[in-house]
Amino acid sequence: MTMDQAVDLVRESFTLMLVLSAPVLVAAVVIGLLISLFQAVTQIQEQTLSFVPKIVGMVVVAIVTTPWVATLLIEYSKRMFGGMD
Repeated sequence: MTMDQAVDLVRESFTLMLVLSAPVLVAAVVIGLLISLFQAVTQIQEQTLSFVPKIVGMVVVAIVTTPWVATLLIEYSKRMFGGMD
């Protein structure tokens, strides 16, 4: 394995990691923003109010995106274990 191949492998691994984690992280940010807006409008300043909706939303997004994530991971694994083409 040459240095260029190793760099490409690491770059592809990091890119895949970012792509796979993005839906769950985006869901957490959007839900957190909506809860914060709700708290600001209603002046409810409960610190624990955002935890349950965030967790539920992240679990739902993770369940919905599981087939897509599995497909990407299987394709990546086939490329890695199949050798460098």
